[in-house]
Amino acid sequence: MTRWLLVISLFLILSGCSSDSSSQYQSQDIIPEPVSIKVSEGKFELDRQTKILGDTANTEVRNVANQLKEKLDSATGYDLAITSEQQSQNVISLHIDSDTANYINSEAYQLTSAEDRVSIEAPSAAGLFYGMQSLLQLFPEQIYQTDYTLVPQNVEWTIPSVEIEDYPRFKYRGMHLDVARHFFPVKFVKRYIDLMAMHKMNRFHWHLTEDQGWRIEIKQYPKLTEIGGWRDSTLVGHYGTGIYDGERYGGFYTQEEIREVVDYAQKRHVTIIPEIEMPGHASAALASYPELGCIEGKDYKVQTTWGIFEDIYCPSEQTFTFLKNVLTEVMQLFPSKYIHIGGDEAPKKQWKESELAQQVIQREGLKDEKELQSYFITRIEEFLNKNGRQIIGWDEILEGGLAPNATVMSWRGTEGGIAAAKQHHDVVMTPGSHLYFDYYQGVPETEPLAIGGFSPVKEVYSFEPIPEELTVKESKFVMGAQANVWTEYIQSGNKVEYMAYPRAAALSEVTWSPKSKQNWTDFWRRLQTHFDRLDVLDVNAAQHYNGKIPVFPEDIDAW
Repeated sequence: MTRWLLVISLFLILSGCSSDSSSQYQSQDIIPEPVSIKVSEGKFELDRQTKILGDTANTEVRNVANQLKEKLDSATGYDLAITSEQQSQNVISLHIDSDTANYINSEAYQLTSAEDRVSIEAPSAAGLFYGMQSLLQLFPEQIYQTDYTLVPQNVEWTIPSVEIEDYPRFKYRGMHLDVARHFFPVKFVKRYIDLMAMHKMNRFHWHLTEDQGWRIEIKQYPKLTEIGGWRDSTLVGHYGTGIYDGERYGGFYTQEEIREVVDYAQKRHVTIIPEIEMPGHASAALASYPELGCIEGKDYKVQTTWGIFEDIYCPSEQTFTFLKNVLTEVMQLFPSKYIHIGGDEAPKKQWKESELAQQVIQREGLKDEKELQSYFITRIEEFLNKNGRQIIGWDEILEGGLAPNATVMSWRGTEGGIAAAKQHHDVVMTPGSHLYFDYYQGVPETEPLAIGGFSPVKEVYSFEPIPEELTVKESKFVMGAQANVWTEYIQSGNKVEYMAYPRAAALSEVTWSPKSKQNWTDFWRRLQTHFDRLDVLDVNAAQHYNGKIPVFPEDIDAW
Protein backbone atom coordinates (compact mmCIF):
# COMPACT_ATOMS: atom_id res chain seq x y z
CA MET A 1 0.00 0.00 0.00
CA THR A 2 2.86 2.38 0.79
CA ARG A 3 4.20 2.10 -2.77
CA TRP A 4 0.80 2.98 -4.25
CA LEU A 5 0.58 6.04 -2.01
CA LEU A 6 4.02 7.11 -3.19
CA VAL A 7 2.85 6.85 -6.80
CA ILE A 8 -0.23 8.97 -6.11
CA SER A 9 1.86 11.50 -4.20
CA LEU A 10 4.35 11.79 -7.05
CA PHE A 11 1.52 12.31 -9.50
CA LEU A 12 0.10 15.11 -7.37
CA ILE A 13 3.50 16.78 -7.11
CA LEU A 14 4.21 16.53 -10.84
CA SER A 15 0.78 17.54 -12.05
CA GLY A 16 0.39 20.37 -9.55
CA CYS A 17 -1.67 20.40 -6.36
CA SER A 18 -3.15 23.86 -6.86
CA SER A 19 -4.68 25.79 -9.70
CA ASP A 20 -1.72 28.18 -9.70
CA SER A 21 0.87 25.44 -10.19
CA SER A 22 -1.31 23.79 -12.81
CA SER A 23 -1.44 27.05 -14.75
CA GLN A 24 2.32 27.39 -14.48
CA TYR A 25 2.87 23.95 -15.98
CA GLN A 26 0.23 24.47 -18.65
CA SER A 27 2.12 27.43 -20.04
CA GLN A 28 5.07 25.22 -20.93
CA ASP A 29 3.54 21.83 -21.66
CA ILE A 30 4.44 21.69 -25.35
CA ILE A 31 4.73 18.32 -27.11
CA PRO A 32 7.12 17.77 -28.78
CA GLU A 33 9.48 19.63 -26.45
CA PRO A 34 11.05 22.69 -28.15
CA VAL A 35 14.80 23.06 -28.47
CA SER A 36 14.73 26.14 -26.26
CA ILE A 37 11.97 27.91 -24.34
CA LYS A 38 12.36 30.85 -21.97
CA VAL A 39 9.40 32.09 -19.97
CA SER A 40 9.31 35.62 -18.54
CA GLU A 41 6.87 37.86 -16.68
CA GLY A 42 3.73 39.03 -18.41
CA LYS A 43 1.25 37.50 -20.78
CA PHE A 44 -0.41 38.09 -24.13
CA GLU A 45 -4.21 38.16 -24.15
CA LEU A 46 -6.22 37.28 -27.23
CA ASP A 47 -9.38 39.33 -27.70
CA ARG A 48 -11.82 40.28 -30.45
CA GLN A 49 -9.55 43.10 -31.65
CA THR A 50 -6.48 40.89 -32.10
CA LYS A 51 -5.32 40.76 -35.70
CA ILE A 52 -3.34 38.11 -37.55
CA LEU A 53 -0.59 39.93 -39.41
CA GLY A 54 1.15 38.49 -42.46
CA ASP A 55 1.94 38.91 -46.12
CA THR A 56 -1.50 38.10 -47.49
CA ALA A 57 -0.15 38.17 -51.04
CA ASN A 58 1.96 35.13 -50.19
CA THR A 59 -0.24 32.05 -50.68
CA GLU A 60 1.66 29.93 -48.16
CA VAL A 61 1.57 32.59 -45.45
CA ARG A 62 -2.10 33.16 -46.14
CA ASN A 63 -2.72 29.42 -45.77
CA VAL A 64 -1.13 29.36 -42.30
CA ALA A 65 -2.96 32.55 -41.32
CA ASN A 66 -6.30 31.07 -42.42
CA GLN A 67 -5.72 27.91 -40.41
CA LEU A 68 -4.72 29.90 -37.33
CA LYS A 69 -7.82 32.08 -37.68
CA GLU A 70 -10.04 29.02 -38.02
CA LYS A 71 -8.56 27.46 -34.86
CA LEU A 72 -8.84 30.61 -32.80
CA ASP A 73 -12.28 31.61 -34.05
CA SER A 74 -13.87 28.20 -33.49
CA ALA A 75 -12.61 28.10 -29.90
CA THR A 76 -13.30 31.69 -28.88
CA GLY A 77 -16.26 32.71 -31.00
CA TYR A 78 -14.25 35.68 -32.30
CA ASP A 79 -13.94 36.66 -35.94
CA LEU A 80 -10.30 37.69 -36.12
CA ALA A 81 -9.10 39.81 -39.01
CA ILE A 82 -6.18 38.86 -41.20
CA THR A 83 -4.20 41.86 -42.39
CA SER A 84 -0.97 42.80 -44.11
CA GLU A 85 -1.01 46.33 -42.73
CA GLN A 86 1.88 46.74 -40.32
CA GLN A 87 0.96 47.42 -36.71
CA SER A 88 2.69 46.81 -33.43
CA GLN A 89 -0.11 46.25 -30.92
CA ASN A 90 -2.37 43.25 -30.29
CA VAL A 91 -1.22 41.21 -33.28
CA ILE A 92 -0.05 37.70 -34.01
CA SER A 93 2.59 38.20 -36.69
CA LEU A 94 3.53 35.50 -39.20
CA HIS A 95 6.69 36.25 -41.16
CA ILE A 96 8.86 34.23 -43.55
CA ASP A 97 12.44 35.34 -43.00
CA SER A 98 14.48 35.43 -46.19
CA ASP A 99 17.72 35.23 -44.20
CA THR A 100 17.85 31.45 -43.86
CA ALA A 101 21.22 31.66 -42.14
CA ASN A 102 19.30 32.48 -38.95
CA TYR A 103 17.88 28.94 -38.84
CA ILE A 104 19.23 25.41 -38.44
CA ASN A 105 16.97 24.00 -41.15
CA SER A 106 13.96 24.87 -43.26
CA GLU A 107 11.40 23.60 -40.71
CA ALA A 108 12.76 25.77 -37.89
CA TYR A 109 10.87 28.65 -36.32
CA GLN A 110 11.24 31.32 -33.65
CA LEU A 111 8.25 32.26 -31.51
CA THR A 112 8.23 35.25 -29.18
CA SER A 113 5.32 36.59 -27.19
CA ALA A 114 4.95 39.66 -25.05
CA GLU A 115 2.05 41.65 -23.65
CA ASP A 116 1.50 43.55 -26.88
CA ARG A 117 2.21 40.98 -29.62
CA VAL A 118 3.11 37.47 -30.70
CA SER A 119 5.63 36.89 -33.46
CA ILE A 120 6.39 33.71 -35.38
CA GLU A 121 9.30 33.87 -37.81
CA ALA A 122 10.61 31.03 -39.97
CA PRO A 123 12.52 30.45 -43.20
CA SER A 124 9.55 28.62 -44.71
CA ALA A 125 5.80 28.18 -44.46
CA ALA A 126 6.41 24.80 -42.82
CA GLY A 127 8.31 26.54 -40.03
CA LEU A 128 5.46 29.03 -39.60
CA PHE A 129 3.01 26.14 -39.41
CA TYR A 130 5.01 24.39 -36.69
CA GLY A 131 5.31 27.65 -34.79
CA MET A 132 1.54 27.88 -34.95
CA GLN A 133 1.26 24.41 -33.40
CA SER A 134 3.41 25.48 -30.46
CA LEU A 135 1.43 28.70 -30.10
CA LEU A 136 -1.83 26.76 -29.82
CA GLN A 137 -0.36 24.57 -27.08
CA LEU A 138 0.51 27.67 -25.05
CA PHE A 139 -3.20 28.50 -24.78
CA PRO A 140 -5.60 26.68 -22.43
CA GLU A 141 -6.62 23.30 -23.84
CA GLN A 142 -10.06 24.66 -24.82
CA ILE A 143 -8.33 26.29 -27.79
CA TYR A 144 -8.86 22.95 -29.57
CA GLN A 145 -12.64 23.19 -29.29
CA THR A 146 -14.00 23.09 -32.85
CA ASP A 147 -17.77 23.47 -32.51
CA TYR A 148 -18.78 27.11 -32.96
CA THR A 149 -21.99 26.44 -31.06
CA LEU A 150 -20.11 25.28 -27.96
CA VAL A 151 -17.75 28.19 -27.31
CA PRO A 152 -16.40 27.72 -23.77
CA GLN A 153 -17.21 30.42 -21.24
CA ASN A 154 -15.01 32.01 -18.59
CA VAL A 155 -11.73 31.01 -20.27
CA GLU A 156 -8.84 33.47 -20.26
CA TRP A 157 -7.35 33.28 -23.72
CA THR A 158 -3.84 34.14 -22.59
CA ILE A 159 -0.36 32.78 -23.19
CA PRO A 160 2.81 33.52 -21.22
CA SER A 161 5.59 35.77 -22.44
CA VAL A 162 8.02 33.34 -24.02
CA GLU A 163 10.96 33.05 -26.36
CA ILE A 164 11.05 29.77 -28.27
CA GLU A 165 13.72 28.65 -30.68
CA ASP A 166 12.89 25.34 -32.27
CA TYR A 167 13.71 22.98 -35.11
CA PRO A 168 13.34 19.23 -35.75
CA ARG A 169 16.06 16.69 -35.07
CA PHE A 170 15.00 14.50 -38.02
CA LYS A 171 13.54 15.43 -41.39
CA TYR A 172 11.34 12.30 -41.57
CA ARG A 173 8.72 12.13 -38.80
CA GLY A 174 6.17 9.61 -39.90
CA MET A 175 2.92 7.81 -39.21
CA HIS A 176 1.55 4.95 -41.26
CA LEU A 177 -2.01 3.73 -41.73
CA ASP A 178 -3.08 0.44 -43.27
CA VAL A 179 -6.41 1.02 -45.03
CA ALA A 180 -6.32 -2.31 -46.89
CA ARG A 181 -7.05 -4.77 -44.08
CA HIS A 182 -9.75 -2.37 -42.89
CA PHE A 183 -10.96 0.65 -44.82
CA PHE A 184 -11.29 4.14 -43.36
CA PRO A 185 -13.28 6.97 -44.97
CA VAL A 186 -11.80 10.23 -46.19
CA LYS A 187 -13.15 12.12 -43.17
CA PHE A 188 -11.15 9.96 -40.78
CA VAL A 189 -8.01 10.06 -42.92
CA LYS A 190 -8.14 13.86 -42.73
CA ARG A 191 -8.56 13.68 -38.95
CA TYR A 192 -5.55 11.34 -38.78
CA ILE A 193 -3.53 13.91 -40.74
CA ASP A 194 -4.72 16.72 -38.46
CA LEU A 195 -3.47 14.84 -35.40
CA MET A 196 -0.14 14.21 -37.09
CA ALA A 197 0.22 17.90 -37.92
CA MET A 198 -0.64 18.89 -34.35
CA HIS A 199 2.43 16.87 -33.30
CA LYS A 200 4.67 18.33 -36.03
CA MET A 201 4.84 15.03 -37.92
CA ASN A 202 5.36 15.40 -41.65
CA ARG A 203 5.16 12.04 -43.46
CA PHE A 204 1.97 10.01 -43.88
CA HIS A 205 2.62 6.51 -45.23
CA TRP A 206 -0.67 5.43 -46.80
CA HIS A 207 -0.78 1.62 -47.20
CA LEU A 208 -3.23 1.28 -50.07
CA THR A 209 -2.94 -2.27 -51.40
CA GLU A 210 -2.85 -5.71 -49.79
CA ASP A 211 -3.98 -9.30 -50.07
CA GLN A 212 -7.24 -8.28 -48.37
CA GLY A 213 -8.11 -5.27 -50.49
CA TRP A 214 -7.06 -2.77 -53.19
CA ARG A 215 -8.08 0.73 -52.10
CA ILE A 216 -7.03 3.15 -54.86
CA GLU A 217 -8.90 3.74 -58.13
CA ILE A 218 -6.76 3.04 -61.19
CA LYS A 219 -8.70 4.11 -64.25
CA GLN A 220 -6.81 1.90 -66.69
CA TYR A 221 -7.57 -1.17 -64.57
CA PRO A 222 -11.09 -0.81 -63.14
CA LYS A 223 -11.24 -4.42 -61.92
CA LEU A 224 -8.70 -3.55 -59.22
CA THR A 225 -11.46 -1.85 -57.27
CA GLU A 226 -14.48 -3.62 -58.78
CA ILE A 227 -13.09 -7.01 -57.74
CA GLY A 228 -9.95 -6.35 -55.68
CA GLY A 229 -11.61 -3.75 -53.49
CA TRP A 230 -13.98 -6.28 -51.90
CA ARG A 231 -13.68 -9.51 -49.96
CA ASP A 232 -16.42 -12.08 -49.31
CA SER A 233 -15.87 -12.29 -45.57
CA THR A 234 -13.56 -11.29 -42.71
CA LEU A 235 -11.91 -13.31 -39.98
CA VAL A 236 -13.46 -12.95 -36.53
CA GLY A 237 -11.05 -12.98 -33.60
CA HIS A 238 -7.39 -13.85 -33.66
CA TYR A 239 -5.65 -15.53 -36.58
CA GLY A 240 -6.46 -19.22 -36.65
CA THR A 241 -9.95 -19.12 -35.14
CA GLY A 242 -11.51 -20.32 -38.37
CA ILE A 243 -14.52 -18.11 -37.68
CA TYR A 244 -15.70 -15.66 -40.38
CA ASP A 245 -18.48 -13.08 -40.40
CA GLY A 246 -19.79 -13.98 -43.88
CA GLU A 247 -20.24 -10.31 -44.80
CA ARG A 248 -18.94 -8.67 -47.97
CA TYR A 249 -16.47 -5.96 -47.00
CA GLY A 250 -14.51 -3.33 -48.86
CA GLY A 251 -14.24 0.14 -50.26
CA PHE A 252 -11.79 2.33 -52.13
CA TYR A 253 -10.80 5.93 -52.72
CA THR A 254 -11.66 7.55 -56.01
CA GLN A 255 -8.94 9.57 -57.67
CA GLU A 256 -10.86 12.71 -56.84
CA GLU A 257 -10.88 11.74 -53.16
CA ILE A 258 -7.15 11.03 -53.31
CA ARG A 259 -6.50 14.50 -54.72
CA GLU A 260 -8.67 15.99 -51.99
CA VAL A 261 -6.69 14.25 -49.25
CA VAL A 262 -3.34 15.10 -50.84
CA ASP A 263 -4.28 18.78 -51.00
CA TYR A 264 -5.52 18.66 -47.41
CA ALA A 265 -2.24 17.15 -46.25
CA GLN A 266 -0.10 19.59 -48.22
CA LYS A 267 -1.77 22.53 -46.50
CA ARG A 268 -0.70 20.95 -43.20
CA HIS A 269 2.83 20.29 -44.45
CA VAL A 270 2.34 16.55 -44.46
CA THR A 271 3.70 14.62 -47.43
CA ILE A 272 1.75 11.49 -48.32
CA ILE A 273 3.82 8.49 -49.38
CA PRO A 274 1.57 5.97 -51.16
CA GLU A 275 2.37 2.27 -50.96
CA ILE A 276 1.64 -0.11 -53.81
CA GLU A 277 2.74 -3.57 -52.64
CA MET A 278 4.95 -5.77 -54.83
CA PRO A 279 5.94 -8.44 -55.65
CA GLY A 280 4.09 -10.13 -52.77
CA HIS A 281 0.91 -9.21 -50.88
CA ALA A 282 -0.69 -9.27 -54.33
CA SER A 283 -3.79 -11.45 -53.88
CA ALA A 284 -6.31 -8.64 -54.45
CA ALA A 285 -4.56 -7.54 -57.64
CA LEU A 286 -4.27 -11.11 -58.92
CA ALA A 287 -7.93 -11.80 -58.16
CA SER A 288 -8.67 -8.84 -60.43
CA TYR A 289 -6.16 -9.71 -63.17
CA PRO A 290 -5.12 -13.38 -62.76
CA GLU A 291 -2.97 -13.26 -65.89
CA LEU A 292 -0.37 -11.37 -63.80
CA GLY A 293 0.24 -14.43 -61.63
CA CYS A 294 2.55 -17.36 -62.25
CA ILE A 295 -0.05 -20.12 -62.02
CA GLU A 296 -2.25 -20.42 -65.08
CA GLY A 297 -5.87 -21.14 -64.26
CA LYS A 298 -5.51 -20.44 -60.53
CA ASP A 299 -8.66 -19.05 -58.90
CA TYR A 300 -7.10 -16.13 -57.05
CA LYS A 301 -9.17 -14.68 -54.21
CA VAL A 302 -9.18 -11.45 -52.22
CA GLN A 303 -8.08 -12.87 -48.89
CA THR A 304 -10.48 -13.05 -45.95
CA THR A 305 -7.93 -13.76 -43.25
CA TRP A 306 -4.54 -12.35 -42.22
CA GLY A 307 -0.99 -13.58 -42.65
CA ILE A 308 1.39 -14.23 -45.53
CA PHE A 309 0.15 -15.74 -48.79
CA GLU A 310 2.07 -17.39 -51.62
CA ASP A 311 0.39 -15.26 -54.30
CA ILE A 312 3.03 -13.18 -56.05
CA TYR A 313 3.32 -11.19 -59.27
CA CYS A 314 5.01 -13.19 -61.98
CA PRO A 315 8.09 -11.33 -63.36
CA SER A 316 6.64 -11.17 -66.89
CA GLU A 317 6.72 -8.23 -69.25
CA GLN A 318 2.95 -8.11 -68.92
CA THR A 319 3.33 -7.62 -65.16
CA PHE A 320 5.92 -4.87 -65.55
CA THR A 321 3.69 -3.08 -68.07
CA PHE A 322 0.78 -3.33 -65.63
CA LEU A 323 2.81 -2.01 -62.67
CA LYS A 324 4.28 0.84 -64.69
CA ASN A 325 0.80 1.87 -65.82
CA VAL A 326 -0.49 1.68 -62.24
CA LEU A 327 2.45 3.69 -60.92
CA THR A 328 1.99 6.30 -63.66
CA GLU A 329 -1.50 7.01 -62.36
CA VAL A 330 -0.21 6.95 -58.77
CA MET A 331 2.47 9.53 -59.63
CA GLN A 332 -0.17 11.75 -61.18
CA LEU A 333 -2.03 11.76 -57.87
CA PHE A 334 0.84 11.98 -55.38
CA PRO A 335 3.61 14.60 -55.70
CA SER A 336 5.74 12.78 -53.11
CA LYS A 337 9.39 12.21 -53.96
CA TYR A 338 8.99 8.68 -52.65
CA ILE A 339 6.74 5.87 -53.81
CA HIS A 340 6.64 2.92 -51.41
CA ILE A 341 6.78 -0.41 -53.23
CA GLY A 342 6.52 -2.77 -50.26
CA GLY A 343 8.92 -5.60 -50.98
CA ASP A 344 8.20 -7.46 -47.75
CA GLU A 345 7.03 -10.99 -47.01
CA ALA A 346 7.21 -12.25 -50.60
CA PRO A 347 7.26 -16.08 -50.60
CA LYS A 348 9.19 -17.49 -53.54
CA LYS A 349 7.45 -20.87 -53.89
CA GLN A 350 5.44 -19.88 -56.98
CA TRP A 351 8.58 -18.43 -58.60
CA LYS A 352 10.46 -21.65 -57.92
CA GLU A 353 7.69 -23.60 -59.63
CA SER A 354 7.21 -21.14 -62.50
CA GLU A 355 8.84 -21.90 -65.84
CA LEU A 356 8.69 -18.20 -66.74
CA ALA A 357 10.32 -17.08 -63.49
CA GLN A 358 13.09 -19.62 -63.87
CA GLN A 359 13.70 -18.48 -67.44
CA VAL A 360 14.12 -14.89 -66.19
CA ILE A 361 16.61 -16.08 -63.57
CA GLN A 362 18.62 -17.89 -66.25
CA ARG A 363 18.33 -15.09 -68.81
CA GLU A 364 19.50 -12.41 -66.38
CA GLY A 365 22.26 -14.50 -64.84
CA LEU A 366 20.67 -14.42 -61.40
CA LYS A 367 21.69 -16.79 -58.63
CA ASP A 368 18.29 -17.49 -57.08
CA GLU A 369 14.80 -16.19 -56.36
CA LYS A 370 16.12 -13.60 -53.88
CA GLU A 371 18.14 -12.04 -56.68
CA LEU A 372 15.04 -12.28 -58.87
CA GLN A 373 13.23 -10.10 -56.32
CA SER A 374 16.12 -7.62 -56.43
CA TYR A 375 15.88 -7.63 -60.25
CA PHE A 376 12.12 -7.03 -59.97
CA ILE A 377 12.53 -4.12 -57.57
CA THR A 378 15.42 -2.63 -59.58
CA ARG A 379 13.31 -2.53 -62.74
CA ILE A 380 10.56 -0.70 -60.90
CA GLU A 381 13.11 1.67 -59.40
CA GLU A 382 14.56 2.48 -62.84
CA PHE A 383 11.08 3.35 -64.08
CA LEU A 384 10.32 5.58 -61.10
CA ASN A 385 13.74 7.24 -61.26
CA LYS A 386 13.17 8.10 -64.92
CA ASN A 387 10.00 9.85 -63.78
CA GLY A 388 11.79 11.84 -61.08
CA ARG A 389 10.73 9.65 -58.16
CA GLN A 390 12.52 7.31 -55.78
CA ILE A 391 11.51 4.04 -54.20
CA ILE A 392 11.26 3.25 -50.54
CA GLY A 393 10.65 -0.29 -49.35
CA TRP A 394 10.65 -2.59 -46.34
CA ASP A 395 14.00 -4.01 -45.33
CA GLU A 396 13.48 -7.26 -47.29
CA ILE A 397 14.52 -5.29 -50.39
CA LEU A 398 18.07 -5.72 -49.07
CA GLU A 399 17.87 -9.43 -49.89
CA GLY A 400 19.54 -10.32 -53.15
CA GLY A 401 21.11 -6.87 -53.41
CA LEU A 402 19.73 -3.41 -52.82
CA ALA A 403 18.47 -1.38 -55.77
CA PRO A 404 20.91 1.47 -56.48
CA ASN A 405 18.89 4.43 -55.16
CA ALA A 406 16.51 2.70 -52.78
CA THR A 407 15.60 3.95 -49.33
CA VAL A 408 15.08 1.25 -46.71
CA MET A 409 12.34 1.20 -44.09
CA SER A 410 13.68 -1.03 -41.33
CA TRP A 411 10.89 -2.94 -39.56
CA ARG A 412 12.48 -6.24 -38.53
CA GLY A 413 14.46 -4.50 -35.82
CA THR A 414 17.09 -1.92 -36.76
CA GLU A 415 19.49 -4.38 -38.42
CA GLY A 416 18.22 -3.69 -41.92
CA GLY A 417 18.56 0.03 -41.36
CA ILE A 418 22.10 -0.40 -40.08
CA ALA A 419 23.05 -2.49 -43.12
CA ALA A 420 21.53 0.05 -45.52
CA ALA A 421 23.15 3.05 -43.81
CA LYS A 422 26.53 1.34 -43.97
CA GLN A 423 25.94 1.04 -47.72
CA HIS A 424 25.14 4.79 -47.73
CA HIS A 425 21.44 4.34 -48.44
CA ASP A 426 18.85 6.51 -46.73
CA VAL A 427 16.97 4.81 -43.91
CA VAL A 428 13.74 5.23 -41.97
CA MET A 429 13.65 3.34 -38.69
CA THR A 430 10.35 1.65 -37.86
CA PRO A 431 11.16 -1.42 -35.74
CA GLY A 432 8.34 -3.59 -34.50
CA SER A 433 9.92 -3.66 -31.05
CA HIS A 434 9.02 -0.01 -30.42
CA LEU A 435 6.99 1.43 -33.27
CA TYR A 436 4.28 -1.05 -34.18
CA PHE A 437 1.18 0.59 -32.80
CA ASP A 438 -0.96 -2.46 -33.52
CA TYR A 439 0.82 -4.06 -30.54
CA TYR A 440 -0.72 -4.18 -27.08
CA GLN A 441 0.02 -1.26 -24.81
CA GLY A 442 -1.45 -2.83 -21.67
CA VAL A 443 -2.19 -6.19 -20.13
CA PRO A 444 -3.87 -8.10 -23.00
CA GLU A 445 -6.73 -9.29 -20.80
CA THR A 446 -7.72 -5.66 -20.19
CA GLU A 447 -7.13 -4.40 -23.73
CA PRO A 448 -9.01 -4.46 -27.04
CA LEU A 449 -7.99 -7.32 -29.34
CA ALA A 450 -4.58 -6.71 -30.91
CA ILE A 451 -2.15 -8.68 -33.04
CA GLY A 452 0.20 -9.34 -30.11
CA GLY A 453 3.47 -7.83 -28.94
CA PHE A 454 3.84 -5.17 -26.28
CA SER A 455 4.89 -1.56 -26.81
CA PRO A 456 3.67 0.89 -24.13
CA VAL A 457 4.21 4.64 -24.32
CA LYS A 458 7.36 4.42 -22.23
CA GLU A 459 8.86 1.92 -24.66
CA VAL A 460 8.08 4.19 -27.62
CA TYR A 461 9.64 7.15 -25.84
CA SER A 462 12.83 5.17 -25.15
CA PHE A 463 13.49 4.51 -28.85
CA GLU A 464 16.68 5.99 -30.31
CA PRO A 465 16.58 6.11 -34.14
CA ILE A 466 20.38 6.25 -34.55
CA PRO A 467 21.97 2.93 -33.56
CA GLU A 468 25.32 2.92 -31.78
CA GLU A 469 26.72 0.68 -34.51
CA LEU A 470 26.76 3.57 -36.99
CA THR A 471 29.59 6.04 -37.39
CA VAL A 472 28.85 9.75 -37.43
CA LYS A 473 28.98 9.72 -41.22
CA GLU A 474 26.75 6.66 -41.51
CA SER A 475 24.23 8.05 -39.02
CA LYS A 476 23.49 10.92 -41.39
CA PHE A 477 21.68 8.42 -43.62
CA VAL A 478 19.05 7.86 -40.92
CA MET A 479 16.31 10.24 -42.05
CA GLY A 480 14.09 9.62 -39.05
CA ALA A 481 11.47 7.20 -37.76
CA GLN A 482 7.90 6.11 -38.37
CA ALA A 483 5.22 4.26 -36.43
CA ASN A 484 3.05 1.72 -38.21
CA VAL A 485 -0.64 1.11 -37.60
CA TRP A 486 -1.56 -2.22 -39.18
CA THR A 487 -5.29 -2.84 -39.05
CA GLU A 488 -5.97 -6.58 -39.05
CA TYR A 489 -7.65 -6.10 -35.67
CA ILE A 490 -8.52 -2.41 -35.97
CA GLN A 491 -11.93 -2.00 -37.57
CA SER A 492 -12.77 1.63 -36.73
CA GLY A 493 -11.24 5.08 -36.56
CA ASN A 494 -12.05 5.14 -32.87
CA LYS A 495 -9.80 2.14 -32.29
CA VAL A 496 -7.07 3.56 -34.56
CA GLU A 497 -6.93 6.56 -32.23
CA TYR A 498 -6.82 4.31 -29.17
CA MET A 499 -3.85 2.42 -30.60
CA ALA A 500 -2.04 5.49 -31.94
CA TYR A 501 -2.41 7.97 -29.07
CA PRO A 502 -0.64 8.90 -26.91
CA ARG A 503 2.07 6.68 -28.42
CA ALA A 504 2.30 8.96 -31.47
CA ALA A 505 2.86 11.90 -29.13
CA ALA A 506 5.85 10.06 -27.68
CA LEU A 507 7.23 9.37 -31.15
CA SER A 508 6.78 13.01 -32.13
CA GLU A 509 9.18 13.99 -29.37
CA VAL A 510 11.63 11.23 -30.28
CA THR A 511 11.83 12.52 -33.86
CA TRP A 512 11.59 16.27 -33.20
CA SER A 513 13.28 17.16 -29.92
CA PRO A 514 17.04 17.09 -29.28
CA LYS A 515 18.19 13.90 -27.63
CA SER A 516 19.50 15.95 -24.72
CA LYS A 517 16.01 17.33 -24.06
CA GLN A 518 14.26 13.96 -23.96
CA ASN A 519 13.32 13.03 -20.41
CA TRP A 520 10.62 10.48 -19.61
CA THR A 521 9.56 12.02 -16.29
CA ASP A 522 9.13 15.48 -17.81
CA PHE A 523 7.38 14.07 -20.87
CA TRP A 524 4.97 12.22 -18.60
CA ARG A 525 4.26 15.46 -16.74
CA ARG A 526 3.56 17.36 -19.94
CA LEU A 527 1.47 14.46 -21.21
CA GLN A 528 -1.08 15.12 -18.46
CA THR A 529 -1.94 18.49 -20.04
CA HIS A 530 -1.79 16.88 -23.47
CA PHE A 531 -4.45 14.38 -22.46
CA ASP A 532 -6.69 17.38 -21.78
CA ARG A 533 -6.09 18.65 -25.32
CA LEU A 534 -6.87 15.24 -26.78
CA ASP A 535 -10.03 15.11 -24.69
CA VAL A 536 -11.20 18.45 -26.12
CA LEU A 537 -10.55 17.05 -29.60
CA ASP A 538 -12.55 13.95 -28.64
CA VAL A 539 -9.58 11.70 -29.43
CA ASN A 540 -10.07 8.21 -28.04
CA ALA A 541 -6.58 8.11 -26.55
CA ALA A 542 -5.50 5.17 -24.40
CA GLN A 543 -5.50 6.24 -20.76
CA HIS A 544 -2.66 4.16 -19.31
CA TYR A 545 -0.44 7.15 -18.62
CA ASN A 546 -2.95 9.83 -17.72
CA GLY A 547 -1.86 10.06 -14.10
CA LYS A 548 -4.11 7.35 -12.74
CA ILE A 549 -2.82 4.26 -10.94
CA PRO A 550 -0.36 2.62 -13.36
CA VAL A 551 -1.42 -0.49 -15.22
CA PHE A 552 1.94 -2.22 -14.88
CA PRO A 553 3.74 -2.93 -11.60
CA GLU A 554 7.09 -2.19 -13.22
CA ASP A 555 5.89 1.35 -13.93
CA ILE A 556 5.73 2.15 -10.22
CA ASP A 557 9.49 2.30 -9.78
CA ALA A 558 9.94 4.09 -13.11
CA TRP A 559 7.61 6.85 -11.94
